[in-house]
Amino acid sequence: MTDLSFENVSITYRSSSDRGDVVAVKDVSLDLPAGATLGIAGESGSGKSTLIMSALRLLPKSARLDGRVLLGGKDLQDLNFGQIRAVRWAQASIVFQGALHSLNPVREVGGQIIEALTHHAKDTWTTPEKRRDRMFELLSEVDLDRSKAIAYPHELSGGQKQRIMIAMALACEPDIIIADEPTTALDVIVQKQILSGLAALVAERGISLLMISHDLAVLSAVCANLAIMRHGKLVEYGPSDEVCLRPQEEYTKQLAGAFPQIGDPESRLNPRTLKPAEVTRAQPYTMGDEVVLEAKDLSVSFDTRHGRERAVRGVDLALHKAEILAVVGQSGSGKTTLARSLLGLQEVEPDSQLSFAGKPLPKKAKALRTFRRQVQMILQDPSGSLNPKRSVYEAVVEGLRVQGIRDREYERVVGALEAAELTPAADYLESIPQELSGGQRQRVVIAGALALDPQVLIADEPVASLDASVRGEILSLFLALKKNLGMSALIITHDLGLAWNIADTVAVMKKGEIVEYGDVDTVLKDPQHAYTQELLAAVPRLGSQSLVRNE
Repeated sequence: MTDLSFENVSITYRSSSDRGDVVAVKDVSLDLPAGATLGIAGESGSGKSTLIMSALRLLPKSARLDGRVLLGGKDLQDLNFGQIRAVRWAQASIVFQGALHSLNPVREVGGQIIEALTHHAKDTWTTPEKRRDRMFELLSEVDLDRSKAIAYPHELSGGQKQRIMIAMALACEPDIIIADEPTTALDVIVQKQILSGLAALVAERGISLLMISHDLAVLSAVCANLAIMRHGKLVEYGPSDEVCLRPQEEYTKQLAGAFPQIGDPESRLNPRTLKPAEVTRAQPYTMGDEVVLEAKDLSVSFDTRHGRERAVRGVDLALHKAEILAVVGQSGSGKTTLARSLLGLQEVEPDSQLSFAGKPLPKKAKALRTFRRQVQMILQDPSGSLNPKRSVYEAVVEGLRVQGIRDREYERVVGALEAAELTPAADYLESIPQELSGGQRQRVVIAGALALDPQVLIADEPVASLDASVRGEILSLFLALKKNLGMSALIITHDLGLAWNIADTVAVMKKGEIVEYGDVDTVLKDPQHAYTQELLAAVPRLGSQSLVRNE
Protein backbone atom coordinates (compact mmCIF):
# COMPACT_ATOMS: atom_id res chain seq x y z
CA MET A 1 0.00 0.00 0.00
CA THR A 2 1.02 3.61 -0.59
CA ASP A 3 1.32 6.62 1.72
CA LEU A 4 0.76 10.19 0.55
CA SER A 5 2.46 13.10 2.31
CA PHE A 6 2.57 16.85 1.80
CA GLU A 7 5.65 18.37 3.45
CA ASN A 8 5.69 22.16 3.81
CA VAL A 9 3.99 22.54 0.44
CA SER A 10 3.60 26.02 -1.02
CA ILE A 11 2.18 26.58 -4.51
CA THR A 12 2.43 29.90 -6.36
CA TYR A 13 0.83 30.81 -9.68
CA ARG A 14 2.95 33.10 -11.84
CA SER A 15 0.97 36.03 -13.20
CA SER A 16 1.71 38.64 -15.83
CA SER A 17 -0.89 41.04 -14.38
CA ASP A 18 -0.20 43.99 -12.13
CA ARG A 19 -1.27 41.97 -9.10
CA GLY A 20 1.89 39.88 -9.29
CA ASP A 21 2.21 36.19 -8.37
CA VAL A 22 -0.64 34.51 -6.51
CA VAL A 23 0.12 32.24 -3.55
CA ALA A 24 -2.56 29.52 -3.63
CA VAL A 25 -1.13 27.18 -0.95
CA LYS A 26 1.24 28.19 1.84
CA ASP A 27 3.28 25.83 4.06
CA VAL A 28 0.80 22.96 4.24
CA SER A 29 1.87 19.65 5.79
CA LEU A 30 -0.56 16.69 5.80
CA ASP A 31 -0.26 12.90 5.85
CA LEU A 32 -2.55 10.28 4.37
CA PRO A 33 -1.32 6.89 5.63
CA ALA A 34 -2.15 3.74 3.67
CA GLY A 35 -5.77 2.74 4.20
CA ALA A 36 -6.71 6.04 5.90
CA THR A 37 -9.35 8.62 5.04
CA LEU A 38 -8.77 12.38 5.03
CA GLY A 39 -11.18 15.17 4.13
CA ILE A 40 -10.12 18.71 3.22
CA ALA A 41 -12.76 21.43 3.63
CA GLY A 42 -12.76 25.05 2.61
CA GLU A 43 -14.41 27.52 0.30
CA SER A 44 -13.46 28.45 -3.25
CA GLY A 45 -10.01 30.01 -3.24
CA SER A 46 -8.90 28.14 -0.11
CA GLY A 47 -6.31 26.17 -2.09
CA LYS A 48 -7.77 22.71 -1.51
CA SER A 49 -8.13 21.78 -5.20
CA THR A 50 -4.67 23.14 -5.99
CA LEU A 51 -3.22 21.04 -3.18
CA ILE A 52 -4.78 17.76 -4.32
CA MET A 53 -3.85 18.38 -7.96
CA SER A 54 -0.23 18.47 -6.84
CA ALA A 55 -0.67 14.89 -5.57
CA LEU A 56 -0.76 13.70 -9.21
CA ARG A 57 1.37 16.52 -10.62
CA LEU A 58 -1.59 17.94 -12.52
CA LEU A 59 -0.81 21.59 -11.84
CA PRO A 60 -0.50 23.95 -14.84
CA LYS A 61 2.88 25.15 -16.06
CA SER A 62 2.28 28.53 -14.45
CA ALA A 63 2.41 26.92 -10.99
CA ARG A 64 5.57 26.67 -8.89
CA LEU A 65 5.67 24.11 -6.08
CA ASP A 66 7.95 24.47 -3.09
CA GLY A 67 8.24 21.73 -0.49
CA ARG A 68 7.69 18.04 -1.23
CA VAL A 69 4.79 15.80 -2.24
CA LEU A 70 5.70 12.21 -1.44
CA LEU A 71 3.86 9.21 -2.86
CA GLY A 72 5.07 5.93 -1.44
CA GLY A 73 8.14 7.76 -0.17
CA LYS A 74 9.05 9.10 -3.63
CA ASP A 75 9.16 12.83 -4.35
CA LEU A 76 6.85 13.40 -7.33
CA GLN A 77 9.05 16.27 -8.52
CA ASP A 78 11.85 13.79 -9.19
CA LEU A 79 9.79 11.53 -11.50
CA ASN A 80 10.05 11.85 -15.28
CA PHE A 81 6.96 11.89 -17.52
CA GLY A 82 6.88 8.13 -18.02
CA GLN A 83 7.16 7.48 -14.30
CA ILE A 84 4.45 9.97 -13.32
CA ARG A 85 2.18 8.54 -16.04
CA ALA A 86 2.63 5.10 -14.48
CA VAL A 87 1.74 6.51 -11.05
CA ARG A 88 -1.53 7.99 -12.28
CA TRP A 89 -4.41 5.50 -12.31
CA ALA A 90 -2.22 2.62 -11.10
CA GLN A 91 -1.15 4.04 -7.70
CA ALA A 92 -3.42 7.05 -7.32
CA SER A 93 -6.43 8.14 -9.35
CA ILE A 94 -8.83 11.05 -9.20
CA VAL A 95 -12.60 11.52 -9.38
CA PHE A 96 -13.13 15.01 -10.79
CA GLN A 97 -15.93 17.27 -9.62
CA GLY A 98 -18.01 17.59 -12.77
CA ALA A 99 -18.82 14.14 -14.16
CA LEU A 100 -20.84 15.83 -16.91
CA HIS A 101 -17.74 17.65 -18.16
CA SER A 102 -15.25 14.86 -17.46
CA LEU A 103 -16.94 12.20 -19.63
CA ASN A 104 -16.76 12.23 -23.42
CA PRO A 105 -20.32 13.03 -24.59
CA VAL A 106 -20.01 11.11 -27.89
CA ARG A 107 -18.63 7.83 -26.54
CA GLU A 108 -20.34 5.00 -24.68
CA VAL A 109 -19.35 4.99 -21.02
CA GLY A 110 -18.24 1.35 -21.12
CA GLY A 111 -15.74 2.23 -23.83
CA GLN A 112 -14.39 5.08 -21.72
CA ILE A 113 -13.71 2.69 -18.83
CA ILE A 114 -11.99 0.27 -21.21
CA GLU A 115 -9.87 3.15 -22.53
CA ALA A 116 -8.42 3.68 -19.05
CA LEU A 117 -7.53 -0.01 -18.85
CA THR A 118 -6.02 0.00 -22.36
CA HIS A 119 -3.69 2.93 -21.67
CA HIS A 120 -2.75 2.27 -18.06
CA ALA A 121 -3.15 -1.47 -17.35
CA LYS A 122 -2.54 -3.28 -20.62
CA ASP A 123 -0.01 -5.57 -18.96
CA THR A 124 -2.60 -6.74 -16.41
CA TRP A 125 -5.73 -7.02 -18.52
CA THR A 126 -3.93 -8.16 -21.63
CA THR A 127 -6.73 -8.83 -24.12
CA PRO A 128 -9.85 -6.95 -25.23
CA GLU A 129 -11.97 -9.72 -23.73
CA LYS A 130 -10.28 -9.41 -20.32
CA ARG A 131 -10.65 -5.62 -20.39
CA ARG A 132 -14.33 -5.97 -21.27
CA ASP A 133 -14.87 -8.40 -18.40
CA ARG A 134 -13.06 -6.00 -16.07
CA MET A 135 -15.32 -3.18 -17.23
CA PHE A 136 -18.44 -5.19 -16.34
CA GLU A 137 -16.88 -6.07 -12.99
CA LEU A 138 -16.31 -2.37 -12.28
CA LEU A 139 -19.91 -1.49 -13.17
CA SER A 140 -21.04 -4.09 -10.65
CA GLU A 141 -18.72 -2.63 -7.99
CA VAL A 142 -20.36 0.78 -8.30
CA ASP A 143 -23.86 -0.74 -8.36
CA LEU A 144 -24.66 -0.15 -12.04
CA ASP A 145 -26.31 -2.68 -14.33
CA ARG A 146 -24.06 -3.98 -17.13
CA SER A 147 -26.59 -2.66 -19.64
CA LYS A 148 -25.34 0.86 -18.81
CA ALA A 149 -22.08 0.06 -20.63
CA ILE A 150 -23.64 1.05 -23.96
CA ALA A 151 -25.20 4.24 -22.63
CA TYR A 152 -23.95 7.71 -23.52
CA PRO A 153 -23.41 10.23 -20.68
CA HIS A 154 -26.56 12.21 -21.52
CA GLU A 155 -28.63 9.04 -21.02
CA LEU A 156 -27.49 8.70 -17.40
CA SER A 157 -28.55 10.57 -14.29
CA GLY A 158 -26.08 12.71 -12.33
CA GLY A 159 -25.52 9.95 -9.80
CA GLN A 160 -24.97 7.34 -12.52
CA LYS A 161 -22.41 9.55 -14.26
CA GLN A 162 -20.60 10.04 -10.96
CA ARG A 163 -20.54 6.25 -10.46
CA ILE A 164 -18.97 5.86 -13.91
CA MET A 165 -16.24 8.30 -12.85
CA ILE A 166 -15.62 6.24 -9.70
CA ALA A 167 -15.50 3.04 -11.79
CA MET A 168 -12.85 4.62 -14.04
CA ALA A 169 -10.86 5.70 -10.99
CA LEU A 170 -10.96 2.12 -9.65
CA ALA A 171 -10.13 0.53 -12.99
CA CYS A 172 -6.42 -0.06 -12.39
CA GLU A 173 -6.80 -0.96 -8.70
CA PRO A 174 -5.05 2.12 -7.26
CA ASP A 175 -3.99 2.41 -3.63
CA ILE A 176 -5.34 5.97 -3.32
CA ILE A 177 -8.58 7.57 -4.55
CA ILE A 178 -8.69 11.37 -4.68
CA ALA A 179 -12.25 12.73 -4.86
CA ASP A 180 -12.86 16.39 -5.75
CA GLU A 181 -16.38 17.40 -4.62
CA PRO A 182 -17.83 14.03 -5.76
CA THR A 183 -21.39 14.81 -4.60
CA THR A 184 -21.82 18.46 -5.62
CA ALA A 185 -25.32 19.13 -7.02
CA LEU A 186 -26.49 15.54 -6.41
CA ASP A 187 -29.73 14.89 -4.56
CA VAL A 188 -29.51 13.53 -1.01
CA ILE A 189 -30.45 9.95 -1.89
CA VAL A 190 -27.82 9.69 -4.64
CA GLN A 191 -25.33 11.55 -2.44
CA LYS A 192 -25.79 8.96 0.29
CA GLN A 193 -25.35 6.15 -2.25
CA ILE A 194 -22.10 7.68 -3.54
CA LEU A 195 -20.74 8.26 -0.02
CA SER A 196 -21.74 4.76 1.09
CA GLY A 197 -20.04 3.33 -2.01
CA LEU A 198 -16.82 5.19 -1.27
CA ALA A 199 -16.95 4.09 2.39
CA ALA A 200 -17.45 0.47 1.36
CA LEU A 201 -14.48 0.61 -1.00
CA VAL A 202 -12.30 1.95 1.80
CA ALA A 203 -13.47 -0.74 4.22
CA GLU A 204 -13.45 -3.71 1.86
CA ARG A 205 -10.40 -3.00 -0.28
CA GLY A 206 -8.26 -1.03 2.17
CA ILE A 207 -7.71 1.85 -0.24
CA SER A 208 -6.89 5.36 1.00
CA LEU A 209 -9.33 8.19 0.36
CA LEU A 210 -8.50 11.90 0.04
CA MET A 211 -11.69 13.89 -0.44
CA ILE A 212 -12.42 17.61 -0.66
CA SER A 213 -15.68 19.48 -0.20
CA HIS A 214 -17.10 22.71 1.23
CA ASP A 215 -19.67 20.69 3.20
CA LEU A 216 -18.35 19.40 6.53
CA ALA A 217 -21.30 17.03 6.99
CA VAL A 218 -20.49 15.25 3.70
CA LEU A 219 -16.84 14.86 4.65
CA SER A 220 -17.58 13.68 8.18
CA ALA A 221 -19.78 10.90 6.81
CA VAL A 222 -16.80 9.26 5.09
CA CYS A 223 -13.53 10.69 6.42
CA ALA A 224 -11.98 9.82 9.77
CA ASN A 225 -9.90 13.02 9.85
CA LEU A 226 -10.58 16.53 8.59
CA ALA A 227 -8.32 19.40 7.57
CA ILE A 228 -9.72 22.93 7.20
CA MET A 229 -8.07 25.29 4.72
CA ARG A 230 -8.50 29.03 4.29
CA HIS A 231 -6.59 31.43 2.05
CA GLY A 232 -4.13 28.63 1.21
CA LYS A 233 -3.28 27.82 4.83
CA LEU A 234 -4.16 24.91 7.07
CA VAL A 235 -6.19 26.41 9.95
CA GLU A 236 -7.49 23.32 11.76
CA TYR A 237 -6.89 19.56 11.70
CA GLY A 238 -8.14 16.62 13.74
CA PRO A 239 -10.62 13.73 14.01
CA SER A 240 -13.88 14.43 12.15
CA ASP A 241 -16.10 14.40 15.23
CA GLU A 242 -13.83 16.85 17.04
CA VAL A 243 -13.55 19.27 14.13
CA CYS A 244 -17.29 19.17 13.32
CA LEU A 245 -18.81 19.18 16.80
CA ARG A 246 -16.15 21.03 18.81
CA PRO A 247 -14.36 23.31 16.32
CA GLN A 248 -11.63 25.55 17.71
CA GLU A 249 -11.31 28.11 14.92
CA GLU A 250 -13.98 30.71 14.13
CA TYR A 251 -13.77 29.90 10.41
CA THR A 252 -14.48 26.21 11.09
CA LYS A 253 -17.49 27.24 13.16
CA GLN A 254 -18.77 29.28 10.19
CA LEU A 255 -18.39 26.28 7.85
CA ALA A 256 -20.10 23.98 10.35
CA GLY A 257 -23.03 26.40 10.71
CA ALA A 258 -23.47 27.16 7.01
CA PHE A 259 -25.50 24.02 6.31
CA PRO A 260 -28.37 24.05 8.82
CA GLN A 261 -29.44 20.98 10.74
CA ILE A 262 -33.12 20.33 10.05
CA GLY A 263 -35.06 20.87 13.24
CA ASP A 264 -32.61 23.41 14.68
CA PRO A 265 -34.78 26.38 15.75
CA GLU A 266 -31.86 28.85 15.51
CA SER A 267 -31.48 28.29 11.76
CA ARG A 268 -35.21 28.41 10.96
CA LEU A 269 -35.76 31.39 8.61
CA ASN A 270 -32.28 32.54 9.60
CA PRO A 271 -29.50 31.71 7.08
CA ARG A 272 -26.03 31.85 8.63
CA THR A 273 -24.04 34.63 6.97
CA LEU A 274 -21.68 37.44 7.92
CA LYS A 275 -23.38 39.64 5.30
CA PRO A 276 -27.15 39.38 5.84
CA ALA A 277 -29.32 41.23 3.33
CA GLU A 278 -30.92 44.33 4.81
CA VAL A 279 -34.63 44.39 5.61
CA THR A 280 -35.59 48.01 4.95
CA ARG A 281 -39.38 47.91 5.36
CA ALA A 282 -40.71 49.00 8.76
CA GLN A 283 -43.44 46.36 8.60
CA PRO A 284 -42.02 43.49 6.50
CA TYR A 285 -44.37 41.60 4.21
CA THR A 286 -45.50 38.18 5.42
CA MET A 287 -47.23 35.37 3.61
CA GLY A 288 -50.85 36.24 2.85
CA ASP A 289 -53.97 34.52 1.51
CA GLU A 290 -53.74 36.01 -1.99
CA VAL A 291 -52.79 33.31 -4.54
CA VAL A 292 -50.51 34.64 -7.29
CA LEU A 293 -49.62 31.44 -9.18
CA GLU A 294 -51.62 28.22 -9.18
CA ALA A 295 -51.69 24.79 -10.82
CA LYS A 296 -54.60 22.36 -10.71
CA ASP A 297 -54.41 18.78 -12.00
CA LEU A 298 -51.19 19.66 -13.85
CA SER A 299 -49.82 16.81 -15.97
CA VAL A 300 -47.01 16.75 -18.53
CA SER A 301 -46.02 13.90 -20.86
CA PHE A 302 -43.07 13.33 -23.19
CA ASP A 303 -42.45 11.01 -26.13
CA THR A 304 -39.45 8.75 -25.42
CA ARG A 305 -37.83 5.74 -27.07
CA HIS A 306 -39.96 3.59 -24.73
CA GLY A 307 -43.20 5.33 -25.66
CA ARG A 308 -45.07 8.23 -24.08
CA GLU A 309 -44.15 8.78 -20.44
CA ARG A 310 -45.73 11.11 -17.93
CA ALA A 311 -43.23 13.39 -16.14
CA VAL A 312 -45.73 15.30 -13.98
CA ARG A 313 -48.92 13.68 -12.69
CA GLY A 314 -51.97 15.58 -11.44
CA VAL A 315 -50.13 18.24 -9.43
CA ASP A 316 -52.10 20.78 -7.38
CA LEU A 317 -49.99 23.72 -6.19
CA ALA A 318 -50.68 27.28 -5.00
CA LEU A 319 -48.10 30.03 -4.46
CA HIS A 320 -49.30 32.91 -2.26
CA LYS A 321 -48.12 36.51 -2.11
CA ALA A 322 -44.91 36.87 -0.06
CA GLU A 323 -44.57 33.08 0.20
CA ILE A 324 -41.40 31.08 -0.35
CA LEU A 325 -42.35 27.60 -1.53
CA ALA A 326 -39.65 24.93 -1.81
CA VAL A 327 -40.27 22.01 -4.18
CA VAL A 328 -37.93 19.21 -3.14
CA GLY A 329 -37.18 15.76 -4.54
CA GLN A 330 -34.60 13.69 -6.33
CA SER A 331 -33.29 14.26 -9.84
CA GLY A 332 -35.93 13.08 -12.28
CA SER A 333 -38.83 13.71 -9.92
CA GLY A 334 -40.34 16.33 -12.25
CA LYS A 335 -39.39 19.49 -10.34
CA THR A 336 -37.87 21.39 -13.27
CA THR A 337 -40.64 20.27 -15.65
CA LEU A 338 -43.13 21.64 -13.12
CA ALA A 339 -41.29 24.98 -13.04
CA ARG A 340 -41.18 25.22 -16.84
CA SER A 341 -44.92 24.49 -16.99
CA LEU A 342 -45.69 27.28 -14.52
CA LEU A 343 -43.78 29.67 -16.79
CA GLY A 344 -45.68 28.57 -19.88
CA LEU A 345 -42.48 27.14 -21.38
CA GLN A 346 -43.72 23.55 -21.41
CA GLU A 347 -46.75 22.11 -23.17
CA VAL A 348 -49.15 20.55 -20.65
CA GLU A 349 -51.99 18.00 -20.85
CA PRO A 350 -55.37 19.44 -21.99
CA ASP A 351 -57.07 19.02 -18.59
CA SER A 352 -54.31 20.91 -16.76
CA GLN A 353 -55.24 24.32 -15.30
CA LEU A 354 -52.64 27.05 -14.78
CA SER A 355 -53.46 30.54 -13.55
CA PHE A 356 -51.70 33.75 -12.57
CA ALA A 357 -53.44 36.36 -10.38
CA GLY A 358 -56.67 34.42 -10.78
CA LYS A 359 -56.60 34.36 -14.60
CA PRO A 360 -55.62 31.45 -16.88
CA LEU A 361 -52.08 31.54 -18.23
CA PRO A 362 -52.12 33.20 -21.65
CA LYS A 363 -51.27 31.23 -24.76
CA LYS A 364 -50.59 33.94 -27.33
CA ALA A 365 -47.01 35.20 -27.67
CA LYS A 366 -47.67 38.86 -26.81
CA ALA A 367 -49.70 38.03 -23.71
CA LEU A 368 -47.11 35.43 -22.65
CA ARG A 369 -44.38 38.07 -22.87
CA THR A 370 -46.36 40.34 -20.56
CA PHE A 371 -46.93 37.42 -18.15
CA ARG A 372 -43.22 36.56 -18.05
CA ARG A 373 -42.44 40.11 -17.01
CA GLN A 374 -44.30 39.26 -13.80
CA VAL A 375 -42.84 35.75 -13.34
CA GLN A 376 -39.09 35.49 -13.78
CA MET A 377 -36.84 32.39 -13.87
CA ILE A 378 -33.44 32.11 -12.19
CA LEU A 379 -31.41 29.23 -13.62
CA GLN A 380 -29.15 26.92 -11.62
CA ASP A 381 -25.72 27.83 -13.00
CA PRO A 382 -24.94 31.57 -12.95
CA SER A 383 -21.83 31.03 -15.09
CA GLY A 384 -23.93 29.42 -17.81
CA SER A 385 -26.65 32.07 -17.52
CA LEU A 386 -24.34 35.02 -18.21
CA ASN A 387 -22.63 35.86 -21.49
CA PRO A 388 -18.91 35.89 -20.63
CA LYS A 389 -18.26 38.79 -23.03
CA ARG A 390 -21.04 41.08 -21.83
CA SER A 391 -20.82 43.48 -18.91
CA VAL A 392 -23.01 43.40 -15.82
CA TYR A 393 -24.98 46.37 -17.14
CA GLU A 394 -25.67 44.58 -20.43
CA ALA A 395 -26.70 41.39 -18.60
CA VAL A 396 -29.18 43.18 -16.33
CA VAL A 397 -30.64 45.46 -19.00
CA GLU A 398 -31.30 42.63 -21.48
CA GLY A 399 -34.70 41.71 -20.02
CA LEU A 400 -35.82 45.33 -20.06
CA ARG A 401 -34.96 45.65 -23.74
CA VAL A 402 -36.65 42.36 -24.64
CA GLN A 403 -39.79 43.63 -22.94
CA GLY A 404 -39.49 46.98 -24.76
CA ILE A 405 -39.01 49.00 -21.55
CA ARG A 406 -36.88 52.03 -22.47
CA ASP A 407 -37.71 54.64 -19.83
CA ARG A 408 -35.35 55.13 -16.87
CA GLU A 409 -33.16 52.29 -18.11
CA TYR A 410 -30.05 53.23 -16.13
CA GLU A 411 -32.02 53.85 -12.92
CA ARG A 412 -33.80 50.51 -13.24
CA VAL A 413 -30.50 48.64 -13.69
CA VAL A 414 -28.87 50.38 -10.71
CA GLY A 415 -31.95 49.80 -8.58
CA ALA A 416 -32.00 46.09 -9.45
CA LEU A 417 -28.31 45.67 -8.60
CA GLU A 418 -28.80 47.41 -5.28
CA ALA A 419 -31.87 45.28 -4.52
CA ALA A 420 -29.66 42.26 -5.19
CA GLU A 421 -27.15 43.65 -2.65
CA LEU A 422 -24.47 44.56 -5.23
CA THR A 423 -23.55 47.94 -3.79
CA PRO A 424 -22.42 50.44 -4.80
CA ALA A 425 -23.90 49.40 -8.13
CA ALA A 426 -21.57 51.70 -10.10
CA ASP A 427 -18.61 49.52 -9.09
CA TYR A 428 -20.08 46.52 -10.94
CA LEU A 429 -21.64 47.97 -14.09
CA GLU A 430 -18.62 47.50 -16.36
CA SER A 431 -17.43 44.19 -14.87
CA ILE A 432 -17.63 40.97 -16.88
CA PRO A 433 -18.60 37.62 -15.29
CA GLN A 434 -15.04 36.27 -14.94
CA GLU A 435 -14.17 39.24 -12.72
CA LEU A 436 -16.90 38.31 -10.22
CA SER A 437 -17.17 35.61 -7.56
CA GLY A 438 -19.78 32.86 -7.81
CA GLY A 439 -22.04 34.66 -5.37
CA GLN A 440 -21.72 37.95 -7.23
CA ARG A 441 -22.57 36.24 -10.53
CA GLN A 442 -25.69 34.74 -8.94
CA ARG A 443 -26.66 38.21 -7.67
CA VAL A 444 -26.29 39.61 -11.22
CA VAL A 445 -28.68 36.92 -12.49
CA ILE A 446 -31.14 37.79 -9.72
CA ALA A 447 -30.75 41.51 -10.52
CA GLY A 448 -31.62 40.77 -14.16
CA ALA A 449 -34.90 39.28 -12.96
CA LEU A 450 -35.57 42.09 -10.46
CA ALA A 451 -35.10 44.78 -13.11
CA LEU A 452 -38.52 43.85 -14.50
CA ASP A 453 -40.17 44.30 -11.08
CA PRO A 454 -41.74 40.81 -11.09
CA GLN A 455 -44.23 39.45 -8.56
CA VAL A 456 -42.76 35.92 -8.62
CA LEU A 457 -39.29 34.43 -8.87
CA ILE A 458 -38.89 30.78 -9.88
CA ALA A 459 -35.38 29.65 -8.94
CA ASP A 460 -33.91 26.30 -10.04
CA GLU A 461 -31.26 25.15 -7.52
CA PRO A 462 -30.05 28.74 -6.88
CA VAL A 463 -27.29 27.80 -4.39
CA ALA A 464 -26.35 24.23 -5.42
CA SER A 465 -22.85 25.08 -6.60
CA LEU A 466 -22.05 27.95 -4.22
CA ASP A 467 -19.72 28.08 -1.22
CA ALA A 468 -21.03 27.87 2.31
CA SER A 469 -20.83 31.59 3.13
CA VAL A 470 -22.09 32.68 -0.31
CA ARG A 471 -25.00 30.26 0.03
CA GLY A 472 -26.05 32.05 3.22
CA GLU A 473 -25.83 35.44 1.50
CA ILE A 474 -28.08 34.36 -1.40
CA LEU A 475 -30.65 32.71 0.88
CA SER A 476 -30.67 35.83 3.08
CA LEU A 477 -31.31 37.86 -0.09
CA PHE A 478 -34.39 35.76 -0.96
CA LEU A 479 -35.80 36.38 2.51
CA ALA A 480 -35.10 40.12 2.22
CA LEU A 481 -36.82 40.31 -1.19
CA LYS A 482 -39.88 38.68 0.32
CA LYS A 483 -39.96 41.02 3.33
CA ASN A 484 -39.06 44.24 1.47
CA LEU A 485 -41.00 43.78 -1.77
CA GLY A 486 -43.67 41.20 -0.92
CA MET A 487 -42.17 39.00 -3.63
CA SER A 488 -43.14 35.34 -3.91
CA ALA A 489 -40.60 32.65 -4.75
CA LEU A 490 -40.84 29.05 -5.86
CA ILE A 491 -37.50 27.36 -5.31
CA ILE A 492 -36.65 24.05 -6.97
CA THR A 493 -34.12 22.16 -4.87
CA HIS A 494 -32.93 18.77 -3.66
CA ASP A 495 -31.64 20.42 -0.48
CA LEU A 496 -34.02 19.96 2.46
CA GLY A 497 -31.76 22.20 4.55
CA LEU A 498 -32.55 25.08 2.20
CA ALA A 499 -36.28 24.49 2.73
CA TRP A 500 -35.78 24.54 6.51
CA ASN A 501 -33.63 27.67 6.22
CA ILE A 502 -35.94 30.01 4.26
CA ALA A 503 -39.18 28.40 3.02
CA ASP A 504 -42.69 28.88 4.41
CA THR A 505 -44.07 25.83 2.63
CA VAL A 506 -42.59 22.67 1.15
CA ALA A 507 -43.86 20.29 -1.53
CA VAL A 508 -42.16 16.89 -1.82
CA MET A 509 -42.15 15.38 -5.34
CA LYS A 510 -41.56 11.78 -6.34
CA LYS A 511 -41.94 10.42 -9.88
CA GLY A 512 -43.95 13.44 -10.99
CA GLU A 513 -46.37 13.50 -8.06
CA ILE A 514 -46.52 15.64 -4.93
CA VAL A 515 -46.53 13.09 -2.12
CA GLU A 516 -46.45 15.55 0.81
CA TYR A 517 -47.31 19.24 0.96
CA GLY A 518 -47.58 21.65 3.88
CA ASP A 519 -45.81 24.16 6.09
CA VAL A 520 -42.11 23.47 6.60
CA ASP A 521 -42.23 22.90 10.36
CA THR A 522 -44.88 20.22 10.00
CA VAL A 523 -43.51 18.37 6.98
CA LEU A 524 -39.84 18.33 7.94
CA LYS A 525 -40.25 17.76 11.68
CA ASP A 526 -43.08 15.22 11.45
CA PRO A 527 -43.05 13.72 7.93
CA GLN A 528 -45.95 11.41 7.14
CA HIS A 529 -44.93 9.95 3.79
CA ALA A 530 -42.28 7.23 3.63
CA TYR A 531 -40.44 9.04 0.82
CA THR A 532 -40.12 12.25 2.83
CA GLN A 533 -38.79 10.17 5.73
CA GLU A 534 -36.28 8.56 3.36
CA LEU A 535 -35.09 11.97 2.10
CA LEU A 536 -34.63 13.25 5.66
CA ALA A 537 -32.77 10.10 6.71
CA ALA A 538 -30.32 10.58 3.83
CA VAL A 539 -29.32 14.11 4.86
CA PRO A 540 -25.75 13.97 6.28
CA ARG A 541 -25.37 15.29 9.81
CA LEU A 542 -22.24 16.72 11.36
CA GLY A 543 -20.17 13.98 12.97
CA SER A 544 -23.14 11.89 14.06
CA GLN A 545 -23.55 9.29 11.33
CA SER A 546 -20.05 8.62 10.05
CA LEU A 547 -19.81 5.76 7.58
CA VAL A 548 -16.11 5.39 8.37
CA ARG A 549 -15.21 5.73 12.00
CA ASN A 550 -12.00 7.16 13.41
CA GLU A 551 -9.12 4.74 13.29
